[in-house]
Amino acid sequence: LASRDLRGELLDDPGPDPAPHRAALAGLARINRLSGAVGAFWSALPDDATSVLDLGSGGGDVPVALARRAAAEGRRLRVDACDRSPVAVASIRRRARHEALAVEAFALDLAAEPLPTGYDVLMCSLLLHHLTTDAARELLRRMGRAARRRVLVGDLDRSLRGLGLAWAGTRVLTRSPVVHVDGPLSVRAAFTPSEAAALAREAGLVDVSVRRVWPCRWLLAGRAA
Repeated sequence: LASRDLRGELLDDPGPDPAPHRAALAGLARINRLSGAVGAFWSALPDDATSVLDLGSGGGDVPVALARRAAAEGRRLRVDACDRSPVAVASIRRRARHEALAVEAFALDLAAEPLPTGYDVLMCSLLLHHLTTDAARELLRRMGRAARRRVLVGDLDRSLRGLGLAWAGTRVLTRSPVVHVDGPLSVRAAFTPSEAAALAREAGLVDVSVRRVWPCRWLLAGRAA
């Protein structure tokens, strides 16, 4: 896996039938729960942050879990979510409503619309690997300009171990054929931690740090200069 492989993933273009898309989002939520992704994001939030926006949220399991944890710990934290897919936005709203959490979900096309401002933290999970290198750098630059305090990015690590784990894990944890295909493709398209750190610095972020997150993921933190 010496270089990125950006072959299209099925979740990038789920087609007109929402049922497979919903099943894929449910499968990804199950994988995220076991990955510890939410705990990694939670520990990286500034102590005095009061608002978070998750970009490209998919089914919204990560922002909803952050809102649930904030409520359980009595922390005043507004967590919102956005995605370009109406199926994903509906899934986020349904999930938040089911748990009686005040997570606002709205449609946003990251490629065509400006990022909302006014949030302390802008974050994204498993989004960067969908983008070309230039588009990923530009998104990091825009996130840095829009966020008041911090940018947080979590994604997969492009490695042989990660590829093997994605192939096996997606088949154990979900029956969605979309996820079975997308999992290994996502690893092949992902950035390594060092590549992500370099991109963030090229995008103008400072105080950049990247730490590995089990299993075969990383979490990047930074802020605008």
